[in-house]
Amino acid sequence: MIVQIDNVLVSSDILTECFCCDLAKCKGVCCIEGDAGAPVTLDEVALIEDNLDAVRQDMSVPAQLVVEAQGVAYNDQEGDLVTSIVNGKDCVFTCYDNVEIADETVKNCCLCAFEKAFRCGKIKWQKPISCALYPIREDTLSNGLTALAYHRWHVCKDAVNKGKELNIPLYQFLKAPLIRRFGEEWYDALCQAAENLPDDWR
Repeated sequence: MIVQIDNVLVSSDILTECFCCDLAKCKGVCCIEGDAGAPVTLDEVALIEDNLDAVRQDMSVPAQLVVEAQGVAYNDQEGDLVTSIVNGKDCVFTCYDNVEIADETVKNCCLCAFEKAFRCGKIKWQKPISCALYPIREDTLSNGLTALAYHRWHVCKDAVNKGKELNIPLYQFLKAPLIRRFGEEWYDALCQAAENLPDDWR
C-alpha cells in the first residue's frame, strides 16, 4: 500500500512497522556489510570532499589509499553514485570507537567518521542523507515523484525486535532525518497520514 504526501510516495509499512536501532547488539554492522557504498548525490560528494581533512585521521589506512586512488565515490554496477568501499564491502568512512548507550559502554562499534566529527563539533555536516534515513531507501521515479521504501535486511533483526519491544514505528524512529530531508510540514502530514491509515492496512 502507498501513501502520497505532496510529491513523495511512502510505502505504508514505513508507517506501520516498528524499528529502533540496537547499537549494543549490531554494533553498526550496516556500515561494513553489503556489496556497494552508500548512495550519495553530487552535492554530497562536494561536502564529503570539503570535510575530508576533518575525518581522515579516523579512516583506516586501506580506506585512505582507496580514496587517494579512486576518490570518495564511484558509480556502482547499476550506475548509481555511492561512497567508495574497501575490500568490496566496508564504507571508506567507517571508523571504530566505544559508544556510551544508557549506562553501558559498547566497545568497538562501527561509526561514520563524518557523524563522529559532527557530534564532536568539528564539522557542520552530519553524513549522507541515505545513511541517516536507513532502512528507508529513496528512489526517483520516471514520473519525477520520489518513492520511499522500507529496505528489510537480516542484519537489522535486532532493530526490528527492539522497535517492537518499545512500540516505535519506523517513521517515528527516523523523525529527525525525515525532517532533515523533507521538512517539518511534510513530516507533520506524514504523521497525520499514519493516524488515518485504514485498519486493514495495519
